[in-house]
Amino acid sequence: MDDSHGPRLHDMRHVFATNTLVHWYEAEQDPERILPILSTYLGHVHVADTQWYLSGSPELMKEAMRRLERRWEDRT
Repeated sequence: MDDSHGPRLHDMRHVFATNTLVHWYEAEQDPERILPILSTYLGHVHVADTQWYLSGSPELMKEAMRRLERRWEDRT
């Protein structure tokens, strides 16, 4: 990737999608249930098309791990 031209609109869509998911996690929302809203906003017909816009940011991984740990604790 050549950084001399700056970010592309496509790059901003990735950041927007990932940040939206992080905010949903932080707000204790159920991303799986409301992901179709993000898909619609991005103009996707299928939720699976949206997964390509979600990047594994440290914030997103932290929130996902926090929820997973909580689920494991609830099972014991």
